Amino acid sequence: MALIMRALLVAVAVAACAPPLPAPTLSVNARARGLHQGEVVVVTVTADAPVTAVRGRAFDRDVPAVRIGDSWRLLVGIDLDVSLGTHTVKIDADSPTGPATAVHDLVVTAKAFRTRRLTVDPDFVNAPAAMAERIAAESKALNAIWSAAPTEPATAALTFAAPVPHRANSAFGTRSIFNGEPRGAHSGADFLSPTGTPVRAPAPGAVVLAKDLYFSGGSVVIDHGLGLFSFFAHFSKITATVGETVEAGAIVGHVGATGRVTGPHLHWTVRLNGARVDPLALLELLPIAK
Repeated sequence: MALIMRALLVAVAVAACAPPLPAPTLSVNARARGLHQGEVVVVTVTADAPVTAVRGRAFDRDVPAVRIGDSWRLLVGIDLDVSLGTHTVKIDADSPTGPATAVHDLVVTAKAFRTRRLTVDPDFVNAPAAMAERIAAESKALNAIWSAAPTEPATAALTFAAPVPHRANSAFGTRSIFNGEPRGAHSGADFLSPTGTPVRAPAPGAVVLAKDLYFSGGSVVIDHGLGLFSFFAHFSKITATVGETVEAGAIVGHVGATGRVTGPHLHWTVRLNGARVDPLALLELLPIAK
């Protein structure tokens, strides 16, 4: 018994003197169509030891992460107004052996956006004074949605499919001139779909807005999680309801020509942690397997 006790004491003493295990080393991989304003960057983080949580920060915004198998994924949005040059993505991880940190630089370069000239109802260029209160309230409601705390995605491996079967005919980032007056950049993609075409959820999510808005007409917003939102506009009919959880492919409305439009089409805007990004980037970088 004495020998056993002595052996145990020696083992405890050796363990007490053993150096602590090192914190994990993080590896960061970034994938994008290009590092330009309005693009999405898919960031994958792996570690050489177990980690329990991962967080990111880029462009002065917190970026949530989701675990996919042995790695973690973050979606970083480069807003239309981001300054050119080097921006850092900072990654922090928690582990049983201590915190770990990594950084990855994104060098944002210039991209040329075209200009389009459109003629619309004058009231949609310079809205009547009677509509000012309504427009302000709708803008406030949308900004509250974009700035809400990120939710968990319905599925960890978030993937996207086109909401209509037609090709996009209006490029993201296009500078618009309505009735001869310059306006802000086009922050979405337009699809020249006929009136009545069903619009399908491009990915799972929760419906957080479904109503008629002054500028965008019949509108639906889906929260996909991770701070990622799809905003659809100009519906002739809305079939989704606020609070409803939809699967990818679920019909949320039908194409129309409501709001500020020149004809029937679907407008699809994406916000990613507040950044205005090209929806088509999601279709290319995170496609649903066929």
